[in-house]
Amino acid sequence: MEYGFYPLLWLFFLYSFAGWVLETAQAAVVHKQFVNRGFLNMPLCPIYGTVAVSFALFLQDLKDSWFFLFLGGMILSAFVELVSGKLLEAIFHRKWWDYSAEKFQFEGYICLKYSALWGLFGILCMKFLNPLVLRLGALFPPLVGKIVVWVLVGLLAIDFISSAAAVAQMKVRLGRIDEIGGGLGQITDRLGNALTRRIQHRMVRAYPNLQIDKLLAERRARLAQRTEGRVFAAGCGFYKLTLLFFIGAFLGDIVETIFCYVTSGVLMSRSSVVYGPFSIVWGLGAMLLTAILYRWRDKSDRYIFAVGTILGGAYEYVCSVFTELVFGTVFWDYSHIPFNLGGRINLLYCFFWGIAAVVWLKMVYPRLSNWIEKIPPRPGILITWVLVAFMVFNVLVSSLAMARYVERNTLASPSTGALAQLLDDRFPDERMERIYPNAILVDN
Repeated sequence: MEYGFYPLLWLFFLYSFAGWVLETAQAAVVHKQFVNRGFLNMPLCPIYGTVAVSFALFLQDLKDSWFFLFLGGMILSAFVELVSGKLLEAIFHRKWWDYSAEKFQFEGYICLKYSALWGLFGILCMKFLNPLVLRLGALFPPLVGKIVVWVLVGLLAIDFISSAAAVAQMKVRLGRIDEIGGGLGQITDRLGNALTRRIQHRMVRAYPNLQIDKLLAERRARLAQRTEGRVFAAGCGFYKLTLLFFIGAFLGDIVETIFCYVTSGVLMSRSSVVYGPFSIVWGLGAMLLTAILYRWRDKSDRYIFAVGTILGGAYEYVCSVFTELVFGTVFWDYSHIPFNLGGRINLLYCFFWGIAAVVWLKMVYPRLSNWIEKIPPRPGILITWVLVAFMVFNVLVSSLAMARYVERNTLASPSTGALAQLLDDRFPDERMERIYPNAILVDN
């Protein structure tokens, strides 16, 4: 079953509403009163919609296997929950949900019990609910369906802006106006204190961990600690993770190049971008692995190996599906290796991810962290933002060049124009095939 843009939007809104109903009903049973459990004012819990859309996009290849569908649903939902929980905690410095009291939990964000339920939900979605929802959606006249969807998108955008403005005002009260900028603060003033106070009251009522007084006291304590040392990229924050991304991307490209030369005797490019030896998959992997396992870096090698094997395999699988959906290109194919899953991942390379996780956290990361923290703050900040600007430009040009390469080789009459001509001149087929020697065009 192919999922187009509008069907995915329908799935997002329907499952977001169903999730809101489920969360609100559970809160009503527990607290004996109605509590809107969403971040938004609309009856939507976007995390449910996001998970459902992720299932539709990334579990298509697994729909014939109940076991892998269940396992994929567990891993995908755990990833979405973990990222969402960390983002919300970065904003409020409080967990919006906490599974610390549950068995087999990870940092309070995810636990085995609820991940297993998500896995069952993945089977239910892919086998039964999604086909039913899409058949019902097809009964709507196409124009009416599109109008309804875009109205919902508009309402969602307005709701998100108002909720974000309320968050901005809460952050102002926490003494963080310097990190917000003028935009959200101006929006907050225009919306008025009455509206933002109502939204804030609803959030605190639904999630008692978001009490402002406690947040303010903890924020002051953190600021006092930061001003004492004046260490660049201390802990595991934005600047350190960003620099680790670049280091991991460079080292990953070098390691893959050497591995290919040793195993096949061929020296080939393993870069993800057109400028420089950088593997985006390895860079993001190093950054995500560090962010997720930072608090657990002192755990045993076996623990880190097991988590790295699972996370690395899931991450590589998602990257494979994403590049195929976006670019129509397969950059690696493990179909010839035993114990592979759709040619996207295989057991041997998943073990390599586990070994890489141990080596990274136990040996490489501590040294890199010390070196990064020795950089003077002002040059460190400047270097980081210059590298970010370079990589954004690099990824943009690489995406345009790859899209044009696919267009030239799949369309009988590729588009013409100044940009197309520039890409043809700078990135002809010979150069693209030299940069991406393993790229395989997919017939969509």
